Amino acid sequence: MEQALKVSLIGVTGYTGIELLRVLLIHGKVRITSVVSRSDKGKKLGDVIPVTLSEDVTDLYISGDVAPDTDIVFLCTPHEVSLTLVPSLLSRGLKVIDLSGAYRIKDKKAYEEYYNFMHEYPDILERAVYGLPEIFREDIKNAYLVANPGCYPTATLLALYPFVKEKIEIKDVIVHAVSGVSGAGRKTRQIFHFPEMFGDAFVYSPLKHRHTPEMENVLKRLGVNISIRFVPSVIPVSRGMISTVYVKGEAVNDVFELFKSVYEKEKFVKILREPPHISWVRGTNYALICPLYDRKTGIYTIISAIDNLGKGASLQAVQNMNIMAGFSEDEGIDLKPVIV
Repeated sequence: MEQALKVSLIGVTGYTGIELLRVLLIHGKVRITSVVSRSDKGKKLGDVIPVTLSEDVTDLYISGDVAPDTDIVFLCTPHEVSLTLVPSLLSRGLKVIDLSGAYRIKDKKAYEEYYNFMHEYPDILERAVYGLPEIFREDIKNAYLVANPGCYPTATLLALYPFVKEKIEIKDVIVHAVSGVSGAGRKTRQIFHFPEMFGDAFVYSPLKHRHTPEMENVLKRLGVNISIRFVPSVIPVSRGMISTVYVKGEAVNDVFELFKSVYEKEKFVKILREPPHISWVRGTNYALICPLYDRKTGIYTIISAIDNLGKGASLQAVQNMNIMAGFSEDEGIDLKPVIV
């Protein structure tokens, strides 16, 4: 019998941690050796997350540190916490998949400007691999530290990548993206209370959002030095997001066929002729992309839908784990959408 990959989760009681538990429990090739949450240390996981899980997991006591018999650690922690945890975990010979933004951007100055902290580990930052498999798969295979992408950058970069890969000149990139409330995390805030959020929608951080330098930095690594005008909004749904990307660029004969050819071997990216709905990706690791071109204005409109907790976070983290471990890439995450 094939030996199970031993994994630990730090920050297990947040939305991304709970979603990771859900998919790892049906994975078949992993064993959860420890769950870590300093605020709930000593409690049984089943008492903190009152949902129906495997008894092997609900009976696990939440610890303050990763179990010694661990191969890969998932960090579902705030950026500042991940920043300091990663070096200590790597020094123990552990592989790490970090779902925070602490190691996504190669330019350490961006952390001072957008995250309000000094990045004190530039050598580790340089070695971190950006975990977007459709672009950096070969690097992920041998990585010890994978910086799992943000949800908005995942949807947006997948919408831009065919132009980059085929060296089609683009400029004037404008992105308006909408996301479900779970993207704000599990911590209570008044504006996200049900009476406040129901029937409401609003733009936030319209001039300076920390995902902007992440997207620009990845494009720069791919040879495209371009500024992105990014405006995010929150809408009254639990999970899911749509990124609408407007691009001025060189005209191509058939933008649908361009996208189709670039992603033809990618299981989790589907190219559509009609704009996707959030419900079509809810609970999945899929990205559904509809590329359009308006000849009147010369503007491409690329509509990209993902689940912010799925392809935008936890399921993509498991996809990265599968690549690192040599498993089939869709192991445990070939899930169908929850339409209603």
